[in-house]
Amino acid sequence: MANEGASVSNKQVIFNNYVTGFPKESDMKITTGSIELKVPEGSKDSVLLKNLYISCDPYMRERMSKLDRPSFVDSFKPGSPINGYGVAKVLDSTHPKYEKGDLVWGFTGWEEYSLITAPQLLIKIQHTDVPLSYYTGILGMPGVTAYAGLYEICSPKKGEYVYVSAASGAVGQLVGQYAKLAGCYVVGSAGSKEKVDLLKNKFGFDDAFNYKEEPDLAAALKRCFPEGIDIYFENVGGKMLDAVLLNMRVRGRIAVCGMISQYNLEKPEGVYNLAQVIGKRIRMEGLLAGDHYHLYPKFLELVLPAIKEGKIVYVEDIAEGLENAPTALVGLFTGRNVGKQLVVVARE
Repeated sequence: MANEGASVSNKQVIFNNYVTGFPKESDMKITTGSIELKVPEGSKDSVLLKNLYISCDPYMRERMSKLDRPSFVDSFKPGSPINGYGVAKVLDSTHPKYEKGDLVWGFTGWEEYSLITAPQLLIKIQHTDVPLSYYTGILGMPGVTAYAGLYEICSPKKGEYVYVSAASGAVGQLVGQYAKLAGCYVVGSAGSKEKVDLLKNKFGFDDAFNYKEEPDLAAALKRCFPEGIDIYFENVGGKMLDAVLLNMRVRGRIAVCGMISQYNLEKPEGVYNLAQVIGKRIRMEGLLAGDHYHLYPKFLELVLPAIKEGKIVYVEDIAEGLENAPTALVGLFTGRNVGKQLVVVARE
């Protein structure tokens, strides 16, 4: 690496312009700028990062639209680098919490080096005896999302019936395994035979089905859950949510994490079976990982030993090189990825 303070080239993924419908690789472009490997003079509480891994996540689709309504995330800025979750190494810091050589995960740019002026969005990595890439997934935002959604919002009890949609994705694969640890009966859905096999054979789901092969989703769920569903972890929305509502049990809980079937539609699909919520006293609650990061130490106490003992497995879909990041991100919305999609920017 170049000397500290030297100017080096900095490859970046730039967002071109706001998107309608499905995003395309051409909505992003790769450029090369330059950056000094030092926090600029007079910049207080800032850190300069060398990015190692970046995370591709479904919520990023909303950020590609021009948001004319309040949202939990800001739109990407045309002409600027995309940003999102990643794993990075601190090269220089004027912040008392971070020092040179620290490894961190949190919000960073889609570029080789990032100057971060709001490092409160970074969490220091204390445990390096697991793959660093895990901090884009099982030990990062998706892991906390799965943990908080299942344990904090849905409070699973042994023997309950749990359904997870988009179950082979970054969050879904974990929800199913956490639910099995809690002694639940777990079924997942995914969009290919390969993913269904993963759910049953690798992640230990009790059953799984390919939603693309089911002409009637409500009937498929009735087949898998003759007694009904106690907990639904919602990643899909639309027709799937409608079918689930018909199959929920009294006092069922739904953690609403995502609705990937709706993100690329100009007009969202309606949900017609909401009246089920009344008679069945169903509780639905939306879920953002950021509300639960205070639980991170407690979360690590559960998850780190489970990883090391092989009680939880994690599948990653790894793209090599920043130049492949646009393809990796767009692939999320056609189900091309198997497991957690991430991009290697640099190996340490």
